[in-house]
Amino acid sequence: MPQEIPEVVIDRLPVYVRALAALERQGREVVNSQELGERLGVTPAQIRKDLSYFGRFGKQGRGYNVGRLLEELRQILGLTKEWPMVLVGVGQLGRAIVAYGGFVPQGFRIVEAFDVDAKIVGATVDGLTVKSLDSLPQVVKRRKVEIAIVAVPAATAQDVIDMLVGAGVKAILNYAPIAAHAPASVQIKDIDPVLSLQSMTFYVNNAGGKT
Repeated sequence: MPQEIPEVVIDRLPVYVRALAALERQGREVVNSQELGERLGVTPAQIRKDLSYFGRFGKQGRGYNVGRLLEELRQILGLTKEWPMVLVGVGQLGRAIVAYGGFVPQGFRIVEAFDVDAKIVGATVDGLTVKSLDSLPQVVKRRKVEIAIVAVPAATAQDVIDMLVGAGVKAILNYAPIAAHAPASVQIKDIDPVLSLQSMTFYVNNAGGKT
């Protein structure tokens, strides 16, 4: 992926894919940037600029072919194949992640789960037998997994991430409440609902002229 493409542009591509997939299910064949922008809260100019990083997909005055643009974006994002993932941390949050039904339809499947708790290791969670964290490097390399989800306490999260990086994982979805560190070649997305709530309360707290 060319380095000059801004990260914010790449982050918007899955949003475009979701909108286009919805249009395709509705039987739409063509959509213009104006309508797409209205659906997503993005200006038509921004959509055209984002897509221009990857080529020419539409014709001025005619809009975009929904199916063709959707397929092109799925190719760009690597969504035309299934991605195996591992989960580290099978506590309450980890179990909820394993049970989440939204991964598989989009091409992501948790194939292994790991934990350090002897009471959890060996248990079966949604069809997965939880393995000891000690076995993670060998299992990840053997199964050629490149994506991991981390749902462990903050105190151990960086050590787990370091272990995953050492095993060859290239992308990590991190639910631990830390600012995780990894080499530039490894993509990390931090998911922290508490931080999101705290930023939202600013607007609630200051609504109506409050200070």
